[in-house]
Amino acid sequence: MIKVRNLSKNYGDVEAVKSINFEIQDGEIVGFLGENGAGKTTALKMITGYLAPTSGMVEVNNLNISDHALEIQTQIGYLPELNPLYPEMTVFEYLEFIAKVRKITGKQFRDALSRVVDKCGLQGVVHKHISSCSKGYKQRIGLAGSMIHDPKILILDEPVTGLDPNQIVEIRELIKSLGREKLVLMSSHILQEIQATVDRIMIIHKGEIVANGTNEELMSNFKGNTLLNLEVKNANETSLKDLSVAVPNMDVVNLEEKTGRHILQIEYAQDVDPREDLFNYAVSSGWVILKMTPTTTDLEDIFRKLTMEDQANA
Repeated sequence: MIKVRNLSKNYGDVEAVKSINFEIQDGEIVGFLGENGAGKTTALKMITGYLAPTSGMVEVNNLNISDHALEIQTQIGYLPELNPLYPEMTVFEYLEFIAKVRKITGKQFRDALSRVVDKCGLQGVVHKHISSCSKGYKQRIGLAGSMIHDPKILILDEPVTGLDPNQIVEIRELIKSLGREKLVLMSSHILQEIQATVDRIMIIHKGEIVANGTNEELMSNFKGNTLLNLEVKNANETSLKDLSVAVPNMDVVNLEEKTGRHILQIEYAQDVDPREDLFNYAVSSGWVILKMTPTTTDLEDIFRKLTMEDQANA
């Protein structure tokens, strides 16, 4: 388990991370989502003990990082954003080197090597030089290095950056499989990848956590009014004007006229549904409905709302 309390990091006058709080339980895959420069990497470096906080506390399995950094690091596998590989080494040599750093040798190393090669799908490249491996395989190699000591916790900083769509799917499935047996905390600025991979999402913006919950919880908490896009033919000025009176609990927030048709954007509360009344009014007014499409909230809408509204108000 990871417990973070009032964790902050300042670089001079710059507050990179501002008093963040959260907990992650064993067996969870949690996504740390934020735009570039939001504070994701700084927070992860403090959680792993590679960076001292300005203030606050990190506990990993009830051990305080300030007092037990080395012990905690034996329980954590960390894949930084800039994957620290040695291209002149073979995959075997690299994993052997990482294992020796962690004092894993002999039969213990052979067992660990077999485990990570199998988990990360490296059977075909074990004796290849890292320089000859694809970007997708390099990410797998870095992940294998972070897992060689069989840690209880995996912390992955932007693990799919620079990968092509096929490679992203491969790494995503690997992370999901690892999440069945380990606590996984991964950061990304790719919304779709976070949404497809994790159990819970934390959104960080300008060093502060502005949302924390499952995808469904975020959707529920941040839903506003529904927007309905309605496209019709044969509407006239009178019938358009009478629409808001004839159909209650809705407002026409935008009206656009194009050749032979009108496009309306209609807004209404989540707990009402005027579509049947709209349809009946359209029929009675002689309209031909070409389109009636509600606009649903997705993670991108939530992310933009939380990270852009302060800029809009600036």
